[in-house]
Amino acid sequence: VQLQASGGGSVQAGDSLRLSCSLSGRTFSLFGLAFFRQAPGKEREFVGGISYDGGTTRFANSVEGRFTISADNGQNTASLQMNNLKPEDTAVYVCAARPGLTKSVPASARAYDYFGQGTQVTVSS
Repeated sequence: VQLQASGGGSVQAGDSLRLSCSLSGRTFSLFGLAFFRQAPGKEREFVGGISYDGGTTRFANSVEGRFTISADNGQNTASLQMNNLKPEDTAVYVCAARPGLTKSVPASARAYDYFGQGTQVTVSS
């Protein structure tokens, strides 16, 4: 399985960005996907995720109401729409995948078998 996150950039507070995560090497619809982020000097943290069937989403409290996540099986891509960005959202964002037909969306990185390369998001005040 290969994962590739894209769509990062430098924006001003209040702006929006859309991150994409493409999965290749396996059947996309059999995986739950999530985005994690890590800021300098901080531990990696869960941002949001979606179950294999798109029926369940989950977000960290810090982004609830500002971020949404969706999956496009035809494009083998999950997208994280980030609105009203804040300087504290600055981090490297990575996507992760876990195989299995489960509706749960774990927040622990240990639950995910595959991680992709990160994309930098920088939010200026």
